[in-house]
Amino acid sequence: MSAVTYQVKQDIIQLNAQHSLTIKSLLDHQQFYDPQQQAQRLGICSAAWPIFGLVWPSSIQLAKKLLKRTIAADQRILEIGCGLGIASMVAKQLGLNITASDRHPLAPKFLRKNTQLNNLAEIPFLHGQWGVNQPASILDTNAPLLSGTYDYILASDILYEPDNALQVAQFIQRYAAPEATIWLVDPNRGYHNHVRRHLAEFGFQLAEQVRLEHGPGEEQYRGRLLVFQR
Repeated sequence: MSAVTYQVKQDIIQLNAQHSLTIKSLLDHQQFYDPQQQAQRLGICSAAWPIFGLVWPSSIQLAKKLLKRTIAADQRILEIGCGLGIASMVAKQLGLNITASDRHPLAPKFLRKNTQLNNLAEIPFLHGQWGVNQPASILDTNAPLLSGTYDYILASDILYEPDNALQVAQFIQRYAAPEATIWLVDPNRGYHNHVRRHLAEFGFQLAEQVRLEHGPGEEQYRGRLLVFQR
């Protein structure tokens, strides 16, 4: 008898009239499977375990913005807290130089599967985690550790509490090029002003703030795109 692992589902996400993605994700937020305690050693509790593997509305909004805005092909782009990597896959479809990162040990596996489902070339994946953490082993991360600097850093729905904003800003500073652009999609959780203040300490200024809302027939959504530059 096979061991119980986790349940998944597969959906088609329509981004616009021309672009869609086939996405394999966790069935729901009740899923949990950490037999080797990899996630536990990375500081991921059972309640947080499934977060990476769900389709979040903000990730779809970020992907849609990539379809509407032009980024030069020579720019190095990093998606942090990528989860299923929906925005990263759109960037790959557009021929951009994208690297995906997340802290979850199963994120690279799901990204590989979804790139295959969408007939995309492999997307580089590196383990990236902000906050105070123990040194991570590749036996737990299933991916090399994040390194280098990037011209664009993209993220969606990563601001959960006030202290998190400082950790995110420090993480961005570590991997941002001297002249970098940051895109943050936030579903109005209330902490975007916190990260704005902390990013200003590293020389980033808010260049643009765009209110995001759902269109006709789309899932209800309200949030904002914050664009920072230095």
